[in-house]
Amino acid sequence: QVQLVESGGGLVQPGGSLRLSCAASGSALNYYTIGWFRQAPGKEREVISSIASYDDYTYYADSIAGRSTTARDNAKNTVYLQMNKLKPEDTGVYYCAAVASDMIATVPEEYAYWGQGTQVTVSS
Repeated sequence: QVQLVESGGGLVQPGGSLRLSCAASGSALNYYTIGWFRQAPGKEREVISSIASYDDYTYYADSIAGRSTTARDNAKNTVYLQMNKLKPEDTGVYYCAAVASDMIATVPEEYAYWGQGTQVTVSS
């Protein structure tokens, strides 16, 4: 059983940066593939990043590729999503999720454990 807690959300101006954290308890995160999802108002939850447990291979959705980095800190049992050059369309609730798998996973149904989400609002 894995418990996940996201933090780091908030109100940011366009062009700014945020680092979201996904802290885990109950199990070591390095055994899990971790996904970051975003749910914008009125839209379905979508994957924006996934980092594999086997080799840390990382997937980024086109919407954040080139301006975002996902990384693990195994000592802190935490996965981070650094997002730069934020845009109003990045606004939404951000969730992290975990699945006991070696490979990346890009479908919400593949994930077994979810955090409660953290709100990110990009606005001037």
